[in-house]
Amino acid sequence: MTSPTPAETHKGAVAAGFAGDMCPIVPNYGPPPALFVRGEGTELWDASDKRYLDFLTGLAVVSLGHSHPAVTEAITAQAGKLMHTSNLYATEHQAPVAVAIDQLIGGPAGQVLFQNSGAEANEAAIKLARKVQGRGRHKVLSAFRSFHGRTLATLAATGQPEKHEPFQPLPEGFIHAEWNNLEAFEQAITPEVGTILLEPLQGEGGVNEATKEFFTGVRALCDTHNITLILDEIQTGLGRTGEWFGFQHFGIEPDIVTLAKALGNGMPIGAVWARADVASAFTGGDHGSTFAGQPLATAAARATLDTMIEADIAAVASETGAKLSELLLALPHVASVRGLGMLLAIELDQTGAKAVGKAAFDAGLIVNALSDTAIRLAPPLNISAAHLAEGVAILGDQLAKLTPEGEVG
Repeated sequence: MTSPTPAETHKGAVAAGFAGDMCPIVPNYGPPPALFVRGEGTELWDASDKRYLDFLTGLAVVSLGHSHPAVTEAITAQAGKLMHTSNLYATEHQAPVAVAIDQLIGGPAGQVLFQNSGAEANEAAIKLARKVQGRGRHKVLSAFRSFHGRTLATLAATGQPEKHEPFQPLPEGFIHAEWNNLEAFEQAITPEVGTILLEPLQGEGGVNEATKEFFTGVRALCDTHNITLILDEIQTGLGRTGEWFGFQHFGIEPDIVTLAKALGNGMPIGAVWARADVASAFTGGDHGSTFAGQPLATAAARATLDTMIEADIAAVASETGAKLSELLLALPHVASVRGLGMLLAIELDQTGAKAVGKAAFDAGLIVNALSDTAIRLAPPLNISAAHLAEGVAILGDQLAKLTPEGEVG
């Protein structure tokens, strides 16, 4: 019996998809419940042509919806012109994207360093802050329940000890204090603490809101102790919270801002913005990334930002988010709604969030159960009223079936 040729093996693996042992993908995300092949706006279709409404948008990534025409056109045109040169040279979309980011952040003039992802942006921001602060002031203070990435350094910055254990020992120099507790942050500051890293709204950690008093107080602590303030806007940036950036709800000025997710509306790209005097700490060779800021990614980002600015997407998200919150509060078993703009979580009056999330998926709605009692929603910022109502109705139907045992009957 002859062995199959490489071509025959390849054809068999492609036909099998994610089934069985033929798929050589590490199963670190668990068994995928669907194989998606097509998307348009809020809608997704799987390989069997079943339709879903996406109220998670790839974890707050496709904020303009799937396959947005302007972004698709920009990517297609750029792919036919130029895809890569290296960062030894400039390409045409980098400066317009950097200018737009700087203008949307507002405040003192800043500079932008392109990256490929949110975790990479946070890594670069931490390196920049350490360069600013110098030796002996290397420690980074962040909040419990925060999430800043899964590389070793950003995992160490993430305030979820249960995620740390399999990878100990993690890099030294990361400490945590209680979210929204200004006194705890003040007590955690030692001469070695040179950086504070915070999300304006904790996303993965539970959609936990911050108080204005906490953020203004942290800014004051940074000013008093000469600490660099990094704001992680990877999930909250670019209109998601009803402002262009989450920190703008608090009326403060950051030293460094990281962003990614929505920046390319599905095309991987991240960025670090830093106030000009902070950015100047980086000199030639201090940081680099082969693919960062490449033409395809920056073309997508330019089209995304142009579309968002023209639509005043932050204002749209504020208005639509208020409507969504109102609709959610009327659903069975919803005790409360928290969050900002179009990054919301419902808190149930009993356990069963994971069962509701699965039942909603089976019924054609994508949401994310964060815990036994909380479900996260992050629909497209430009979602239609019809799709908004349809998605809420599907969720309400599943909640109405929730039993006292936490199952969907």
